[in-house]
Amino acid sequence: VQPVESGGGLVQAGGSLKLSCAASGRAFNTYSMGWFRQGPGKEREFVGVISWSGGRTSYADSVKGRFTISRDDAKNTVYLQMNSLKPEDTAVYYCAAAKGSLPTVFYAYDYWGQGTQVTVSS
Repeated sequence: VQPVESGGGLVQAGGSLKLSCAASGRAFNTYSMGWFRQGPGKEREFVGVISWSGGRTSYADSVKGRFTISRDDAKNTVYLQMNSLKPEDTAVYYCAAAKGSLPTVFYAYDYWGQGTQVTVSS
């Protein structure tokens, strides 16, 4: 499974953006898919994750109620819908694949994308 993110860009505070993560490989629907981000001068942090079945999700407190993760296994794609964006959401966003159940730590993930930049202006 090799994730490739897209959809990043520049958006004003309060706006919305939807990131996509297309993953190659035939076993996509057996992986939990997570999103992480790394802001300037910050460590990589957990954003959210969706289970392999798509039936469960988990989010960081900082994005709960604003961000939504979904997946389309027919397209081998997972999405991150980001609403009510804030300047502090500015970061490189990474998609990753893990075999575990809703992992929230980066070392639980086996495959990572290259990241896509999201910049939120005030």
